[in-house]
Amino acid sequence: MKKASAGGRATRQLGLPVRGPAVQLLGLPLPPRPMPARQGTRPLKRWRYVGVYGPELMLCVGEARVGPLPQRWWAIALPDGTLRERTTIRRGGVMVAPGRAEVAASKLRLSVSLGEVEGVETVSPSADSWIWTRKQAGIPARGVVELDGRHFEIEAEAVVDESAGYHERRTSWRWSAGVGRSVAGERVAWNLVAGVHDSPQASERSVWIDEVAQEVPPVRFEPDLSGVGGLRFTEWSAREDHTNLLFFRSDYRQPFGTFSGELPGGLRLAEGYGVMESHDVRW
Repeated sequence: MKKASAGGRATRQLGLPVRGPAVQLLGLPLPPRPMPARQGTRPLKRWRYVGVYGPELMLCVGEARVGPLPQRWWAIALPDGTLRERTTIRRGGVMVAPGRAEVAASKLRLSVSLGEVEGVETVSPSADSWIWTRKQAGIPARGVVELDGRHFEIEAEAVVDESAGYHERRTSWRWSAGVGRSVAGERVAWNLVAGVHDSPQASERSVWIDEVAQEVPPVRFEPDLSGVGGLRFTEWSAREDHTNLLFFRSDYRQPFGTFSGELPGGLRLAEGYGVMESHDVRW
């Protein structure tokens, strides 16, 4: 009960949500510092997702934990609809760390270095607890992918999602992340969400223009993930998971593809690459 009341004080007295450098002044245990394994009855949930997006190939590598239970995954998507993926609880063959992502699997070798930056941090209330995230977008990604005997040199841009906290037992969100160029030639990237960290102000919603992030207003996702706000989405292929167990249920879809249209704020895309996502989870 002591930890639960501490969470309640955080949401009431610290004025959550909070975005930006003020996050580290809240006095909460936040990454990279250790976080308590539980807050009241809620186990700590945490994950790190790396997505690399471009016209010839897209990929993601990730690692998550719900309490002590681990999960690791990777996926490679090609514009012809080819999708290779795997999700496992085993550590071997998948490595996600600051500045690096690597996979070694049957007929696949992936090694990518990331030019990581400070990112945008957000802390939001979650009932009487709290959740944290840090998003980086449009950062450089360099490396190599060898898939089924084909060799790909990676020189693209990436999105990194680090999240941790004491999410509610049932949590649902929609998310889009991508990179590209505006018609005026600016380098752009985005992180758009509804369902978590989505307050009208101090949200995680961000658009980066030539590496400078700005918060954007709330956005509406199409139910079929065909668009978000003024962006239209064309799917290549999709990762999906539909698990229904006694204590855990997950209904998840994350398609890779291309974007057209306008970012929040009216900036028109000349090209855009990335993902949409819908996730409804009981954990």
